[in-house]
Amino acid sequence: MLIFGVVALLVAGCSGADGQTPEGSGDVPPAPVVEFAPQNGAEDVSPTAPITAKVTGGRIVRATLTNTEDKEVSGTIAPDGTSWTAGEKLGYGKTYTLEVTAQGTGGPAITQQATFSTVSPGEQTYVSMNPLDGQTVGVGQPLAFYFSKDAPAPDKEKAEEAIRVQTEPAVEGAFYWFNNREVHWRPKEYWKPGTKVTVDIDVYGRDLGNGVWGQEDRKATITIGDAVILRADGATHQMSIEKNGEVIRTMPVSLGKPDFPSNNGVHVVTEHHATKVMDSSTYGLPVEAGGYRTEVQWAVRISNGGEFLHAAPWSVAQQGNSNVSHGCINMSTENAKWVFDLVKKGDVVEITNSGGPDLRPWDGFGDWQIPWEQWVQGGK
Repeated sequence: MLIFGVVALLVAGCSGADGQTPEGSGDVPPAPVVEFAPQNGAEDVSPTAPITAKVTGGRIVRATLTNTEDKEVSGTIAPDGTSWTAGEKLGYGKTYTLEVTAQGTGGPAITQQATFSTVSPGEQTYVSMNPLDGQTVGVGQPLAFYFSKDAPAPDKEKAEEAIRVQTEPAVEGAFYWFNNREVHWRPKEYWKPGTKVTVDIDVYGRDLGNGVWGQEDRKATITIGDAVILRADGATHQMSIEKNGEVIRTMPVSLGKPDFPSNNGVHVVTEHHATKVMDSSTYGLPVEAGGYRTEVQWAVRISNGGEFLHAAPWSVAQQGNSNVSHGCINMSTENAKWVFDLVKKGDVVEITNSGGPDLRPWDGFGDWQIPWEQWVQGGK
């Protein structure tokens, strides 16, 4: 009887009064759980996709993301230790391993890995732009974007989604496609002087459709300068120069003669040349067939079709009286130098009463020749 009583006492001593296991009994807390994104074994991951690791039941004490060349990608552990996020974009066609060490509330730390690979695009396109970062341009300057010709043309909708245009102050604007690889963005009206324009071409790691991916991101900040508008009238043979709404000068000019008339409409300044050889053979008219090859001073290009503002001392007698050029706006050397020094890229030259056709929208920056109602249709 005495023996049985001792056994009963020993068995009863294994539990508390409520039958629960007391503290200090040696139970181990559950290990932390790591969740990877992308998951282990994932393929064709976009190099711009979020790369993260999240931990429940513990804290991340160390995390490294490396590629097969052991190059480490930067990243940050959250202040509470429950997550890690990659801090830079990845490369195309590479394999990466994310290794995470996490410490729970008790027990040893654990280390887990996830290996994944990024997409290998067959074709990549580079996006050029005009104007460039840091430039100050005139109120007529469109924003032009050109997708490289060594790759398929992008899907237009996806391409537009990748280009963000922000302005201060805000303006109404829209894209218009001139062909499968060239798209422009312009406001409804001429820009307001002082406007700040920020362009973000966010194409890297983005599927642009038609089997093409973006090659490189680009950013630009552009300033709209003074509103300089030149108005050349082929009937009066005069050109007024307006700056910020005020006419600051009027001068005699000579436009294109009847068999080589200037184009009517809104032209935009694109280039400056202190001296330039004007060669009619570049647009199919050889010298021997009535063309010309002449070096001129203070030449300002206003269309790709060969229209310039420039000095023409040989036609001073006709300037203010008749139109005798091959489509350019002739001025005296003094007036041409003054105009050359005044105007900048993106300034506006409006030609009226030339006796010629309207400037074609694709000739230089003839964007303003397209009515807004048509422009907002996108040219697609």
